[in-house]
Amino acid sequence: MNNRYSTVRKKVKGFLHGGDYNPEQWLDYPEILSEDFRLMQLAHCNTFSLNIFGWSAIEPEEGKYNFGWLDDIMDRLAAQGAHVILATPSGARPAWLAQKYPEVLRVGPDRKRNLFGKRHNHCYTSPVYREKTRNINRLLAERYKDHPALIMWHVSNEYGGECHCDLCQEAFRNWLKKKYQSLERLNHEWWTAFWSHTFTDWSQIQSPAPQGENAIHAQNLDWKRFVTDQTIDFYLNEIAPLREVTPDIPVTTNFMGDYPHMGPYLGLDYHKFAKEVDVVSWDAYPAWHIPMQATAELAADVGFMHDLYRSMKKDQPFLVMENTPSLVNWHQVNKMKKPGIHMLSSLQSIAHGADSNLYFQWRKSRGGPEKFHGAVVSHAGHEHTRVFQEVADVGKALEEISEISGTTIQSEAAVIYDWENQWAIDDAQALKLGRKDYIQLCQEHYQSLRKQGISVDVISPEKHLDDYKLIIAPMLYMVRAGTAERLESFVKKGGTLVMTYWSGMVNENDLCFLGGSPGPLRNLLGIWSEEIDSLYDEEKNTIIMNKNGYFPLKGKYEVKDYCEIIHPETAHVLAEYENDFYKGGAALTVKRLKHGEAYYMAAHFEQKCLDDFYRILIEKLQLQKVLNVELPDGVSVSKRTGKNHEYIFIMNFNEAEVKMGLPAGFDGVEMLSGNRMKNEFVLKPYGVSVIKIEK
Repeated sequence: MNNRYSTVRKKVKGFLHGGDYNPEQWLDYPEILSEDFRLMQLAHCNTFSLNIFGWSAIEPEEGKYNFGWLDDIMDRLAAQGAHVILATPSGARPAWLAQKYPEVLRVGPDRKRNLFGKRHNHCYTSPVYREKTRNINRLLAERYKDHPALIMWHVSNEYGGECHCDLCQEAFRNWLKKKYQSLERLNHEWWTAFWSHTFTDWSQIQSPAPQGENAIHAQNLDWKRFVTDQTIDFYLNEIAPLREVTPDIPVTTNFMGDYPHMGPYLGLDYHKFAKEVDVVSWDAYPAWHIPMQATAELAADVGFMHDLYRSMKKDQPFLVMENTPSLVNWHQVNKMKKPGIHMLSSLQSIAHGADSNLYFQWRKSRGGPEKFHGAVVSHAGHEHTRVFQEVADVGKALEEISEISGTTIQSEAAVIYDWENQWAIDDAQALKLGRKDYIQLCQEHYQSLRKQGISVDVISPEKHLDDYKLIIAPMLYMVRAGTAERLESFVKKGGTLVMTYWSGMVNENDLCFLGGSPGPLRNLLGIWSEEIDSLYDEEKNTIIMNKNGYFPLKGKYEVKDYCEIIHPETAHVLAEYENDFYKGGAALTVKRLKHGEAYYMAAHFEQKCLDDFYRILIEKLQLQKVLNVELPDGVSVSKRTGKNHEYIFIMNFNEAEVKMGLPAGFDGVEMLSGNRMKNEFVLKPYGVSVIKIEK
């Protein structure tokens, strides 16, 4: 745990519960502000994010400041023992700033400058905007550096998007000059001889545009990398005065799911961004109760995202900075959470390593685009609502299990998920255009382990691998320099690696490896991939497991979407295709490399095949289960580990009750009821149990 985050744990007893509070919207309604403080205690909320969109309330005119309202709110929160995550307000700038300094407004890919409005409509490169944000951040830091309520800085809000102004174009060219050193090298790495797009002067290079160049994949990839780097650079400019004035107060910024693209946002590489924050936080907004996905399947996908963010800093918990206590206002169908799902989903985040359950928003806005977004306090303005009572119940539950805060999760298995790989796959004109399902494939492999009670990290390919027994790298299309060597070293030392179709296709600049795929992974996997067949949705094939005794998996399984034609070179064949012209060809292989093994799945296997395959690997590798029992369908388990105790979360994501068995000799205390847990018990629909056992 880093030193700055440890200061939070010293100040806060238990979990953070509360969320975004926007008192600047209610300054003309003092009676509502007073009522808020009464309701906060009834809701068992102890932490509030302030000032996220408060710039115009603090600085209504350039150089004229009004901190009185914020002083008052900070003091009143401190008086009742609450904590403040104080935000820097760069996510939405005042109208006067845009009017006086139009260069701060973002330019779109079509090269048109935006008008004032919405959020994040600003240029990260603009010297004016950097100066203005640094100035107001310094004033905030100097004013509140010793305030007893301050526990953390919330820097901006949901960074995202891109600017294509002249300042950003020049910054992009400078970024490219630093990376490639010469136009000759850039032209080679971008393969610009294709379509006669060779650049002869740096000034000819621009960012991708709908009416211009957007088909050079390496250029698109570098632009996304530049946007991440420029966003991080802007963030570092924002936190410079915070670090100087409040060196012991941790900083965070709220990440957003996996989001390679979300509406106006251009996705960021959060693996890279996470290195610059003291604690990782993210905004969790799953669409519960959707007809096309079972609750348990959606919960597994949410668990994947929790574990992705937790794994960015394995030595400490992460934070859920935003979630909704009821519904949102931006899904296609804005469905309410059914009774019980809020408690279950809140404790799911805790089970996966979160130290908070914070909401957007505390009180529903009276106007604006989010006035119908869920909140703890509705427009009715009182505590007599179902949502408020469920929030209060979550607050009480978090108080009852408060000793779990600060504990961590230990995993022997990891799935590799890489944002750059996602960008490159999405941009590739191949396979099923618009539906290559990279992250879904990662989640399918993850789910096979999780449903069998195995804790899983979700990591970058650059992460240290030697802590794991099992690494799964689905669809690793892009293999950056050093990745193949690190994977091979992992296997040689005794690790087990599982990879899938369409791996080892291109290098970091999206250039195909000459000599065929899987490129630098060929020796490690012991195969050569010749072709890949994309199947229509109604097409299916079958694989037949070989009865060669090497891997005790028998029978037939369905495969869909993609079937790769591979040639085993130094690998053993474990399964073959049953149909089509590639009948009898290898579909699953393994290669022994010194002390470890590398498996290759040449097709998109059905979930049952993955489940059976990993059941054998779990036993073979002796991976430690959270509970050494067979879990009922729809039940998920997680374990957090403290100094003297372990805490087991058992979660029922079914709409019906289930009987849950415990291992022989099990002895623990259910923390929410105080009951001794030894044998079989019943979990209600959407029920959750938290059990404390001695290590």
